[in-house]
This record gives sequence, C-alpha cells and structure tokens, in this order.
Amino acid sequence: MAKKKIAIAANLLLLIWFSLDMFGVKIGDKYLVEGALKEDGMFMIISIIVFLIFLYTDKIGKTIQLGWFLLQFLAHEWYTIFGKGLMGSVEGKVAYFEDCIQFINIPGRYVPDLWHIVLHVLIIIAFFATLRMPNEHQEVSSK
Repeated sequence: MAKKKIAIAANLLLLIWFSLDMFGVKIGDKYLVEGALKEDGMFMIISIIVFLIFLYTDKIGKTIQLGWFLLQFLAHEWYTIFGKGLMGSVEGKVAYFEDCIQFINIPGRYVPDLWHIVLHVLIIIAFFATLRMPNEHQEVSSK
C-alpha cells in the first residue's frame, strides 16, 4: 500500500503543479508560468479525468496514467532533448516563454524555464512511482 500512496502523492503533486499553468504565477517582473487556460484548459481537464480514473480503478487506471505520461513526454521533454516537437514550433515556444524565469537562455533554442524544469522532474517522478505501484491483486497476493 505504501507504493500506491507514493504514486498517488506524486501524481497529485504533478496535477497541482500543472494547475499553476491555468492562471499563471508572476514573481516580480518575471513569470514562474504564464496563464494558459485557453491553450491548456482541455489538457487540465484530461489530466484531472486521468488522475481520477487512476485513483479509483486498478490496472486500467495505471495503464491510462502511464499512457498519459508518454503523451506528456512527447509534448514536453521531446522539445528539450531533440529541439523539436508536437506542440508548435520551437521559435513559438521560445517566444511564448521568454518572460518566464530561466536559468539558461540560448538564442534560437528552447531551454526549459523554471516551471518546466520542475514539471519535467515531477512527470519523471510520477511516472516511475506509478510504474512501480503494484496492482491491487498483486499487493494482496504478496502478503
């Protein structure tokens, strides 16, 4: 049961962090994340539904949640690793996030800002926590 609680906590933390994207958070003259309710609202709804399915079902919820992580990887980490991706152009991504808190700025290259770095880490943590979580019938039979 401990692995399931860790997976639920990791996924809930990821969902809370992602929700900051809906309305934005500004720190001083920079954004932690700009509000993107119009652009990402549907993804927030999908994230909530996937999390609820994960929370209230056994194997199917885990499978759907892992599939959702794959899509998140393609939408986020792919840009960072390969410099291109599924969600618009790199130039558009660079321009959209130029007012966000950044550690490194390389002209013409998308480098994740602070919010995205934390998002990437939380996606990875939640993915592995979910992957390691036993199905209910496995956990009961191992006792």
